[in-house]
Amino acid sequence: MPSVTIKDVARVAQVSVATVSRALNGHGNVAEDVRNRVFAAAQELRYTPHAAARSLSSRRTQTLGVVLPDLHGEFFSELMRGIDQVARAKRLHLLVSSYHGNPDEQGAALRAMRGRVDGLLVLSPFAETPTLLGEHLDPSLPTVLINSQSGLDGAAVLRVDNHGGAVAMVEHLVASGHRSIAFIAGPADNFDAHERLRGYRDALARLLPGTPEWVLQGDFDEASGHRAGRELIDASRRPDAVFAANDMMALGCLFAFAHDGLRVPDDIAVAGFDDIPLARYVHPALTTIRVNIAELGARAARLLIAQIAGEAADEAPASSGDLLETGLIVRESSGSRLLPRSP
Repeated sequence: MPSVTIKDVARVAQVSVATVSRALNGHGNVAEDVRNRVFAAAQELRYTPHAAARSLSSRRTQTLGVVLPDLHGEFFSELMRGIDQVARAKRLHLLVSSYHGNPDEQGAALRAMRGRVDGLLVLSPFAETPTLLGEHLDPSLPTVLINSQSGLDGAAVLRVDNHGGAVAMVEHLVASGHRSIAFIAGPADNFDAHERLRGYRDALARLLPGTPEWVLQGDFDEASGHRAGRELIDASRRPDAVFAANDMMALGCLFAFAHDGLRVPDDIAVAGFDDIPLARYVHPALTTIRVNIAELGARAARLLIAQIAGEAADEAPASSGDLLETGLIVRESSGSRLLPRSP
């Protein structure tokens, strides 16, 4: 059976080949009823555009590259969900790679994207980001950096307001009567972790001057949160509250406390950061800082698509970086020392 061509679609839809091409490529200068007729004809004929030919004619691959530190965990799942929703709406494909926090693998992943994608979304939260990326990125390739410490010439940067979110959480815990607040930090070389620790320190110094900070090292995973929880259990005294730099560590800490018979929040309060979907379903439900992770991915994708098209998006950030706001979500785990304790 002969393969279906764009000419066949044009004949069935009763439009020109150029109109079919514009409609299938998502151009705006096609009337909606005409676009629907083209899509219906393409579906009826089971027409699939030839990707290689399409790339040669348009000099576009219709593909966005996504390079992430990891693919495991709810944060990355939600981030990819937001990116994918925008890409599918624009009929674009995704080429995804992860580098597991290894700078050499990151460089290999970035180099492998050359010639295969129209633009790049890169989440590289490490302190040496500009140096690493500058060595491997094609400066002519549209790029949006997510949660990077600082940008590169020509690359937009979209960041979460990690510092502001951490300050808001400490303000909430202090307002709830907690005076000794421990903090489970993330990886030392991670920009998000650095900003959340800075927010904790700044708020503690302003709200509880003279109170010593209490920082435990974590690694943004459940196991390190559990270890920190065990360390607090074994300490000579307990803090009033524990603020973990992300929800996964907070959940690990919750498990350690529950296993030891500590009641949260009666014996000790716990809070996290990110508001992953699981946070509201644990017991007690986790007080946290909400980051609309899916919207972070979607917004980054929209910025990249606008860059590729050469458009000035209304929400496009300056190269110095734009902040995605966070929000305080108060649930049962943070409790209050201003209220009577349960027996």
